[in-house]
Amino acid sequence: MQSPPSLWWSQIDATSPRPSLRGDVDVDVAIIGGGYTGLWTARELLRRDPHLRVCVLEAQVCGFGASGRNGGWVSALFPAPASSIISRFGLEAYTRQRLLLQGAVTSLGAAAKDDGIDCDFVQGGTLSFARSELQEVRARHYVSTAAEHGVGPEDLRWIEPDELRSIAWLDGARGAAYSPHCARIHPARLARGLADAVEHHGGVIYEGTRATKIVPASATQRARVLTTRATVRAEYVVRATEGFTPTMAHQRRSVVPLYSLMVATAPLSASWWRDYGFDGFPTFNDERHLLVYGQRTADNRLAFGGRGSPYHFGSTVEPRFDAQVGVFAQLSASLRELFPTLDAPITHRWGGPLAMPRDKLPSVTVDHLTGMATAGGYTGDGVTLSYVCANALADLIVAPGDETAFSTLPFVQNPSPRWEIEPLRWLGINAGIALATYADHHERRYGTSSRASSMLARLMGD
Repeated sequence: MQSPPSLWWSQIDATSPRPSLRGDVDVDVAIIGGGYTGLWTARELLRRDPHLRVCVLEAQVCGFGASGRNGGWVSALFPAPASSIISRFGLEAYTRQRLLLQGAVTSLGAAAKDDGIDCDFVQGGTLSFARSELQEVRARHYVSTAAEHGVGPEDLRWIEPDELRSIAWLDGARGAAYSPHCARIHPARLARGLADAVEHHGGVIYEGTRATKIVPASATQRARVLTTRATVRAEYVVRATEGFTPTMAHQRRSVVPLYSLMVATAPLSASWWRDYGFDGFPTFNDERHLLVYGQRTADNRLAFGGRGSPYHFGSTVEPRFDAQVGVFAQLSASLRELFPTLDAPITHRWGGPLAMPRDKLPSVTVDHLTGMATAGGYTGDGVTLSYVCANALADLIVAPGDETAFSTLPFVQNPSPRWEIEPLRWLGINAGIALATYADHHERRYGTSSRASSMLARLMGD
């Protein structure tokens, strides 16, 4: 069963796959995975040292995974709560990380522009709407707590309904938390444009080339990547496989693949958009427990996604999980709840896996003795984090003795712990999804908080 095509892939010109690897090659850096992490890493390595021999190995085509299917948010969001970062690494480290992520939103857009990538980048910020009393309490608490951590109103503020109506509107909105540090993009155009940029900078991309085994360097041999057809030898091997990591040998407990699904409408009329705004193209969600996310696309559609698909036993990743009829129906119903006058048909439905590490922290690791390197674990916030982690990888590989803004981030050279064995992770993860679902249902029906909400907060470390 093939994955359903995303809206994004349906809007780019069909291109023939690049040639696959046919014979053994020797390079300086071999990168497994042709998504954002792998492509940004190749680009940043070659920008730092144009003489490096860099190749990217992609099992399908570049952008096949989450990079070509995501919600198109270039955000400064981080998957772990601020409180957990501060308690573990300190306020100064948290602040450095926050400011770097905020700046990375703009610099990612500038980098794409420098390479001639037209990916519909518009930095309109992001709105987290409150549509009930409880949601307003959570949103206001989020803003006030952030202020206690040094986040000023220029970076995050509460918007009252009167002002909000002039920006964007959802049915029943009581206000929204707003941050300017988010942009909307067309994900597949960014991924395919990055692939072209890597080749322009001197890198080589092999599509249709599946890595079957990674062999660390030894005293007598360089690191190696074994593929179905040939072997790549390299000083460094970067594994950038994100949601598909559990399909590789001995990696089932490294991250768990969670499925996020999306729907998109037909283009909506200018008169319809006048009622709801979004003229500046801010991304949006609301304060429900089970995450949803949306954007107004360049061609005036609504692209809307969310969680809710179950975690599959054994960290299984299969194309059939990309399409869950029940989840698509829930997303469509939620979209019409937020926009009651929506009468356009749903034209696209798609999904795919993302990667969640055990501690919800992304990681960047480089072992200079074995030549092994990794980056990933973004829990759905990977558009910006992949760019940041790629810069950290490039700094660590090209100038291993130097300390840079990227290489000294708290999650760099700090690998996440492995997940529990089955059936413990299946029970725990799906219990979390069930708690979020029930907490939202209880709030909608009774207007009060439930024990499920507090249990979920403890489970997620909030």
